[in-house]
Amino acid sequence: MSHDPGRPPPPAPRREPPRGRPEYKVYRSRPRLLERRRRLPEFSGPGTLRGHAGRRRGRPLTAGRVARYLLAALAAWLLLSLVLFLVSAQIEEAKTPGSAERALDIGGIMPFAPNTILVLGSDARARGTHEGGASVVGQPSRSDTIMLLRAGGLASARLSIPRDTVVDIPGHGPDKINAAYAIGGPALAITTIKRYLGIDINHLIEVNFANFPRFIDALGGIDVQTRCVKAKLDGGDSNGGTTIALRRGVHHLDGRHALGLARIRKNSCAPAEGDVQRAARQQAILSAIKHRLVSPATLLRLPWVSWVAPKAIRTDMSGPNLLALFVAIETSGTPPTRVLPASGYATTPGGGAGLTVSDEERRAAVQRFLGR
Repeated sequence: MSHDPGRPPPPAPRREPPRGRPEYKVYRSRPRLLERRRRLPEFSGPGTLRGHAGRRRGRPLTAGRVARYLLAALAAWLLLSLVLFLVSAQIEEAKTPGSAERALDIGGIMPFAPNTILVLGSDARARGTHEGGASVVGQPSRSDTIMLLRAGGLASARLSIPRDTVVDIPGHGPDKINAAYAIGGPALAITTIKRYLGIDINHLIEVNFANFPRFIDALGGIDVQTRCVKAKLDGGDSNGGTTIALRRGVHHLDGRHALGLARIRKNSCAPAEGDVQRAARQQAILSAIKHRLVSPATLLRLPWVSWVAPKAIRTDMSGPNLLALFVAIETSGTPPTRVLPASGYATTPGGGAGLTVSDEERRAAVQRFLGR
């Protein structure tokens, strides 16, 4: 058939595919990165198998690997506890009055150099309590506990000052030593004790009685050895207060009852007891806390303890300084607590009865405390 040159050529006839299996193409994708790492070469030496049976198995769990995992977990646990402690301590450090910090003397670097730390516990109680002689938190209160610690440079000493000791309060005349805290807060208490004893005071620790029970509970309680002690505080347990009824021996106390034991002024088992016996019970509580802190059982509670511990006190020391103090106390042992001995009695301007200490006894107590 001839083709007209003026017309377009006719389309080529469509070729039908042959009958049977359809044509198709095979596309091979590249293996993923993890799959490529898992694949084994077809042959990598004698004894190497191909396929699933030749895949490399995971390393066996050995005692050494388990030990490394445990050490890593322990390090993370301790690091978490350290961070919580430092953060909590930094928050509490900001609450120390500037006047108290200015009254302190510059000391050496703990735990390498000895420092003198004043520990004060006020008789302020949480609002709603009815214990005799106690004031409400936020109002003027007297220092219920007055103790000096000597720590650092392998020095170790404790000196308790009875709260009824009559001293000269700068600018206010003679009065019981615990009145200085009520008149001028921790700054005047620091200045009064420095002048009375003739020593430098490098750091301050105020016990926060509102948070003290939480700290003891965070430790899981403490074991305290006591003589017979019986008393009812704030009406006793049945009235929302605290009942202490301890026979002679070792007792496990929670935070509320440990605080109650530290507060007891009148022990019905021994009505003649005074500040000396009360200070001895407080020292027993402090020793019990120290032993509990280094016990293996505390390790499981360590983050909680680390967060609560700085909240139980108010201090001028930062977190690293507090850690250095704990190291100094732990490495220097547990010394006996000496009480400033009274040599007589005096009447305060307000008509109250107080204790006096002779100059000779006072100098001797200071020399023993400073280790001279």
